Amino acid sequence: MAPRSSLAVPYEAPVLAFCFLACVATGLELSVNNHAADFSLSTSLGPSISLSCLVENSSQAEELLWYRGDGKVDLKDGNKVNISSICISPVTESDNGVTFTCKLARDKSVQVSVILDVQFPPQLTGEESLQIEEDTDVTLTCNAKSNPQAQTAWYKNNDTLILQQNRYQLHQTSEVFQLSITKVRKSDNGTYTCVVKSALGEGRKDFHLIVEDKKPVFPKEAVIAAVVVVTLTVLFGILARKDKIFKVW
Repeated sequence: MAPRSSLAVPYEAPVLAFCFLACVATGLELSVNNHAADFSLSTSLGPSISLSCLVENSSQAEELLWYRGDGKVDLKDGNKVNISSICISPVTESDNGVTFTCKLARDKSVQVSVILDVQFPPQLTGEESLQIEEDTDVTLTCNAKSNPQAQTAWYKNNDTLILQQNRYQLHQTSEVFQLSITKVRKSDNGTYTCVVKSALGEGRKDFHLIVEDKKPVFPKEAVIAAVVVVTLTVLFGILARKDKIFKVW
């Protein structure tokens, strides 16, 4: 019986060690800016923001990792154990909707994520001139990001644009606002203004539309017919004078 007891010891030691680690991990959690669960953080453009991750309920040194989306953030050696902070500076439009996640290095299932909600007004300025031939189609396009999402309105010569059925069409996504005019007329001449507005402000862009006279286009068939007529006339002329030509020689 004694040999059997000595052989069982190597198998019991890993089990005990595993149980000990599990006990150490019991109750361990992370918090980011005092939030123990995932959360959204509202901010604005420009000023920097700091995210601080803290290990709680642990009696040993724990390494921390930070991720921006799926990419790992490089941390200095003194900013990895038990508490770790990152700074986003300056905050830009590209940070809106980005997820930052703090994870426990030895168990990445222990984590807290924060989604940045960067709020900013529509950024739209400038003007554009378009020279369009009569009876052709034209599309005026405004590209404007904003958060919260903006609403748009169109004006012609500073008056609210009255949409003519079957000729004016509006298309809109979260960032693109378009006005399409089918078969432009001389009466469409003027300045069109795209106004994009949200609770944080507004932006605008002017389009100076100049409708030019339609250029005359000769039908291809008529041109071909004219060439054939001229060619045949020349040939018949040569044939009619062939006797005189040969007499000369």
